[in-house]
Amino acid sequence: MSDWIAKQSRFIIAIFLVLALAGGFALIRLPVSLFPQINFPRIAVSLDAGERPVEQMAAQVTRPVEEALRSVPGVRNIRSSTSRGSAEVSVSFNWGRDMATAELQAQAALASLTPDMPQGFRFSVRRMDPTIFPVLGYSLTSDTDSLADIKNFALYDLRPLLASVDGVAEVSVLGGREIEFQVIADPVRLQAIGLSLADIEAALTADNLVAAVGRIEDRSRLFLTVADDRLSSVDEIGAIVLKSAGGSIVTVDDVAEIKTSLAQEWTRVTADGHDAVLINIRQAPDANSVLLTDTIKQRLTTEAPRFPKGLKLTPYYDQSELVKNAAGSVRDAILIGMGMAAIVLFIFLRSIRFVLVVAILLPAVLAATALLMTVLGMSLNMMTLGGMAAAVGLVVDDFVVMLEHVTRRLADKSASALEAAAELSRPLIGSSLATIVVFTPLAFLSGVSGGFFKALAVTMASALVFSLVFTLAIAPLAARRFATADDAARAERANGWLRGLTNGYAALMKHLLRAPLTAALVIVTIAAVIGGVASMRVATGFMPHMDEGGFVLDYQAPPGMSLTETDRLLRQTEAIIRATPEVASYSRRTGLQLGGGLSEANEGDFFIRLNPPPRRGIDEVMTNIRTQIEASVPGLVIETVLLMEDLIGDLTAVPQPIEVKLFGTDRGALAAAADATVAQIENIRGVVEVQKADRIAGDSIVIILDRNLLALEGLDPARAAAQLGTLVGGSNVGVIQSGERTINIKVWTPDVIRDRVEALRRLPLAAPDGHVLPLSRVANIEIAQGQAQQSRENLLPFSAVTARLEGRDLGSAMKDVRKAMSTATLPAGVRVAFGGLYAEQQKSFSDLMMVFASAFVLAGLLLIFLFRSVAKAVAVLGVVGLSVAGVFAALLVTGTELNISAMMGLTMVIGIIAELGVFYFAELADGHATAEHHIEAGRARLRPIMMSALIAVLALSPLALKLGEGAALLAPMATAIIAGLIVGAPLVLIAAPVLHAAMTLRHAQV
Repeated sequence: MSDWIAKQSRFIIAIFLVLALAGGFALIRLPVSLFPQINFPRIAVSLDAGERPVEQMAAQVTRPVEEALRSVPGVRNIRSSTSRGSAEVSVSFNWGRDMATAELQAQAALASLTPDMPQGFRFSVRRMDPTIFPVLGYSLTSDTDSLADIKNFALYDLRPLLASVDGVAEVSVLGGREIEFQVIADPVRLQAIGLSLADIEAALTADNLVAAVGRIEDRSRLFLTVADDRLSSVDEIGAIVLKSAGGSIVTVDDVAEIKTSLAQEWTRVTADGHDAVLINIRQAPDANSVLLTDTIKQRLTTEAPRFPKGLKLTPYYDQSELVKNAAGSVRDAILIGMGMAAIVLFIFLRSIRFVLVVAILLPAVLAATALLMTVLGMSLNMMTLGGMAAAVGLVVDDFVVMLEHVTRRLADKSASALEAAAELSRPLIGSSLATIVVFTPLAFLSGVSGGFFKALAVTMASALVFSLVFTLAIAPLAARRFATADDAARAERANGWLRGLTNGYAALMKHLLRAPLTAALVIVTIAAVIGGVASMRVATGFMPHMDEGGFVLDYQAPPGMSLTETDRLLRQTEAIIRATPEVASYSRRTGLQLGGGLSEANEGDFFIRLNPPPRRGIDEVMTNIRTQIEASVPGLVIETVLLMEDLIGDLTAVPQPIEVKLFGTDRGALAAAADATVAQIENIRGVVEVQKADRIAGDSIVIILDRNLLALEGLDPARAAAQLGTLVGGSNVGVIQSGERTINIKVWTPDVIRDRVEALRRLPLAAPDGHVLPLSRVANIEIAQGQAQQSRENLLPFSAVTARLEGRDLGSAMKDVRKAMSTATLPAGVRVAFGGLYAEQQKSFSDLMMVFASAFVLAGLLLIFLFRSVAKAVAVLGVVGLSVAGVFAALLVTGTELNISAMMGLTMVIGIIAELGVFYFAELADGHATAEHHIEAGRARLRPIMMSALIAVLALSPLALKLGEGAALLAPMATAIIAGLIVGAPLVLIAAPVLHAAMTLRHAQV
């Protein structure tokens, strides 16, 4: 191999330069986003069937839809919530399913069902992915322009401007008001001339049309003939003839007041204390978040002079800030790791030339990794950047081991640089494979953990492959060019403390290897006790908590509360939010939600954006705001949640950490069970915001029509209901076009005849023969209390109680919740299950344990292949087990949760320790190894193993210390790896020979 490298050195260097330069170019052009592109296996179906009772909606609409969706191939779970006239159905599939196809199949199933559904049935299907939340959001406010003008500007000026930006998937407009032409009919006048509201509706519909009536040829021209009777103004509406007799006519303005007014508002949007219009910009899944937001900002800056004077455009959410900060913090972690590696390398080898070699090779490895990421269609995000940062120490490790070995051989003048490199090629390949093979099981990992951490694993594995190639091909050439005998001699003379440490190590091992079996039992017992105690006491969670610079506050006013009264409560809430010094801006939606879903007029959410650090931590700010609202705004129920947790919750349909699911066939029993569950868990320490998941809609006015009395008046229920619809809610009978806008024409009645329940009794109904009668003559009017939503999972009725956590980990809190529920007295027939993010945690932990076990087995098989010795393989795997105990202890001591990030680090410890074990046992000759052989191997490998471990620890320290916004997501992983190295690296030199000797030595002489 050394001869081939020497002969092809120019070709190898040329390939190296091409890869490095092409990778650098690819690195600049890689798309940047917050998270990897994850194909979440879930679709959300929204159903609307007019205003109908919950029971009727559930039986006639939701259940048939659930059964139809069940027929879609690959469906794993169906969950629904039904309210008055609307429902939301969540359909989950197995991970790996083609969701574009699943979405089309769901639409086809519902389309085939539509003809058999009640009149007015509508549905929409949307695929759930991380882009359901906007990448950029602006609030539009003005002290001079009306909300209607602001909304028109947003719809017809801003939206087309922003939608044309490459990478924008959707621009949505929330809030504002709409203009409409209202025809307010006077029932008394209509009755006096023998007309009804239906006559006005018919006239307006018939007199506002445009239709093609045919084509004619005249000489050489072809003409399309169009009958055009469109309305264009209020005056034209009033001039429409309703009746003509005896030479006189009756027009609309004779019996109605015609005015331009604002349409009814059942939602409200505010921002920073002002009524506002929100612009939400969603990116395409493959778009570059940073480039997209920068382009939008530039376009808005360029067009700003053309905007209406007094219009204020304020960003209320900007994901690119988090992306940039996170990318910057991880980039800094990489640079710090490179700097630390250079310092350690110089301290141990005392050669600027060797530092220069690493300074050239490390960036080249990262650049080549970026080139492969481009080929694989990946992006720069928190996971891939984290993979690069975590790989720095392992990449440098290969270079360090190679350079240290070359230095040692040059010092004793036993081989040239290329010959020394060739000697190390076999153990180097084996050690690298021991790390790379650990990532193989991750290819089969599903769920949230797989979606997030596959990208990290692919990045790290790619970096390690390029590191191996460059170490074998480029490092020897660099060592031949830069390394000299003087360098080697200086490295061997330096570090007198290292020689002392080596001698101390040899003395320790002489004592341990006199009785290796006893020493092995002591080491294993100590590790088992420490690991067992730590594993039982360590806190557990799901995703790491990360300060994203903002959070979501969900709220719900008392059931049935009007929009006006809800708004009054929320103005008090806004005052508390504005008075919080950490708050930079906020936006509020009432009757709407940031991520979509069922909403009533008494509920919605805030998105609260915080100032950049330094400031109080986001958890402290959330607790402070929640406490003040609970104390100052009675009746308002709130939930506070970090944005990433809210996003993952919406994507997986399990937004709360704790969810107690209650199944049963009796809705009354389920309601009683929900009340009992709330009482059981609301006093558990750290469990806050305990709520019943099924919301209660507002009260209803029920008009019970009497068929017999209607028949006596010459009416039928359908005709009476149609008249009531116009009398109470108004009827849209057409539009008037104004440029690109269309303005509705609405026939209605004066407020005075429909503003109170008693007034409804006097509503005038017109009979076919022209006589008019009050509604009370043919109907009874009652007030019905609000109905609770009905939820089902896989067609089984269920209710749920949800809660969030404050100052406590998910695992210990759920232990108390499960204990409390085991003693709860629930109605007969009610079954309890646990969902929420806890269920996702359990699934992810189960999957990651399978990955851990698979990686352990694969590493063992590789070790047996490399050494052709079961004893050596078992010794290395034994050190892995001992290191895992140390990881659990470190998590407990540092207060780090065992979550999916930490589990990833725990899995990677297998490969890292196996790699160090390969280097140690590569020094032992095949066959019987004496105690002296073990000691000499340890003396030879002490310096490179110390260097490798120290560099990896220092390279990961910025992530473990959470330096920067993006580091928090990867901090548990970094902590686990650092702990594994601190414990495992010494144990490779101490415990591995002891374990091996215990299995192989017989009457060793020391």
